[in-house]
Amino acid sequence: MKIDEQTSIPDDEITFRTSRSSGPGGQNVNKVESRVMLLFDLERSASLDEDQKLLIRRRLASRINKQGVLRVVSQKHRTQAANREAARERFQSLLREALVEEVERKPTRVPQGVKRRRREEKRRRSELKRRRRERFDD
Repeated sequence: MKIDEQTSIPDDEITFRTSRSSGPGGQNVNKVESRVMLLFDLERSASLDEDQKLLIRRRLASRINKQGVLRVVSQKHRTQAANREAARERFQSLLREALVEEVERKPTRVPQGVKRRRREEKRRRSELKRRRRERFDD
């Protein structure tokens, strides 16, 4: 499974489990295991380096259990095959987003013109309110 240009995860590192899907579904819901859970053992993965694992651990912490297994569940569709594909796509997008390097923000200054316009507007509002007070103080 290709994550990005440098990273791909072999299928043997991914495990699928199925179970009965929750919610309405009539008679079919009690017979078919259409809910799919994708499990990826992050700690034992040979396809990711330690820096990538650290990024994933930090950014997807809510999806990783104490044993270091990343879990993605899909039960949107009525068929197991469709849910399996949806789980794979979600897994790919989660890893892709987690592995994106954050661009360091360069601090900038507020332009002098913006500061000047803000002060002028404050002066105008202040003058307007002062004139209103003078009118009612009489």
